[in-house]
Amino acid sequence: MIDAVLERLTRLHPKVIDLSLDRVLRLLDALGNPQDRLPPVIHVAGTNGKGSTVATLRALFEAAGLRAHVYTSPHLVRFNERIRVAGRLPADDQLLALLEEVEAANAGAAVTFFEITTAAAFLAFARTPAEVCILETGLGGRLDATNVVSRPALTVLTPIAMDHQQFLGGRIEAIAAEKAGIMKRGIACVVARQNRKAAKVLEARSTEMGVPLFQEGADFFVRTTPDGGLIYRGKTVEWSLPAPVLAGSFQARNTALALAAIERLSRIETPPPFGGFPDGALALGIRSVEWPGRLQRLTEGPLVDLLPEGWELWLDGGHNPHAAEALAQHCRSWRDKTFGGVFGILATKDVDGYMEPLAARFHSLRTVTIPGESASLPAEDAAAAASRHFCLDARPSASVEEAVGDLAATLPGPARILICGSLYLAGRVLADNR
Repeated sequence: MIDAVLERLTRLHPKVIDLSLDRVLRLLDALGNPQDRLPPVIHVAGTNGKGSTVATLRALFEAAGLRAHVYTSPHLVRFNERIRVAGRLPADDQLLALLEEVEAANAGAAVTFFEITTAAAFLAFARTPAEVCILETGLGGRLDATNVVSRPALTVLTPIAMDHQQFLGGRIEAIAAEKAGIMKRGIACVVARQNRKAAKVLEARSTEMGVPLFQEGADFFVRTTPDGGLIYRGKTVEWSLPAPVLAGSFQARNTALALAAIERLSRIETPPPFGGFPDGALALGIRSVEWPGRLQRLTEGPLVDLLPEGWELWLDGGHNPHAAEALAQHCRSWRDKTFGGVFGILATKDVDGYMEPLAARFHSLRTVTIPGESASLPAEDAAAAASRHFCLDARPSASVEEAVGDLAATLPGPARILICGSLYLAGRVLADNR
């Protein structure tokens, strides 16, 4: 039933993406403007690390005993993953009733799928008590459907890089300007360390809007300890914390960004929840983060069963050059095993930009066409891209299962296999590997 409603909603606008706020504001008005009745909002935009930062924030708040609404996209396996209400994913019947209510209020008017589902999330959040609401932008910021909350408690900008150029512009400055659109006059913005050109755009926007910036490298810092822990140092605090539970050396910076948001909120002279965290809550939260499909080790399921003992299977949904660079940097620590890969990506992405830092690291790579995705790059073209960037054994496979089986039969073991290139591919793998 939910799938039938979602299919109807995708037909309400001829374009999947059409950046504007007019349609979502009209729909929200018909619903009584639930975006004005949310608990304190943390609004997160950026190119990479958004999901991990949001997941870490949620874990930190929940470890402190606070209820958090969370809106993220896209989902990996089930649409329900996008709307977490006071810490819980909605049951199918609850989600169905919510979507049908919003669909009725829309009365058949043109609206994109993301706009109507964002309105549904706001309606659910406005009706259920919580202490905080964390919103992740879908694409960009300035004209993103989530950017209708006039006075968030805080905005957060993760690293900005080239992605979605067909919608946001072909230069890093244009993309940064779109992301900076979530800044609100007088509301602090926590900012990850940025590309120099992007940083100049953000600083200019903050000056124009009177936005206090809380910047990595100037106002907060993070370093790892020899035993893998974290030392976070901010304006007013220094925290010694355990290592992030999420894999990847880049997760230290995502964790630091979430901690900086907590520090900045705690400085605001408001009633709880931002008046301080209980002892031990930060460490507990860092140990509790869950964010599937982002450098995730798969330890069971049909795909894992294809591998010999001592082999490892990993999954990552990063899909742009910046994500690939971070992944390649982490893979430098994977020298104890032969490294193989399964790669699938959308044709709309910068395929060569993704392959450039990563392809040569694979001993062998098998490429796939992402099942059910009309915009997928054909496996043959993906293999050709990997070969252009000096992967010496890149060949197409008919499926992920065939690719993993082929690598298991041909790679010198023990080996580590990484499935990568797309969140859509990651979602299909998680769905099929249960």
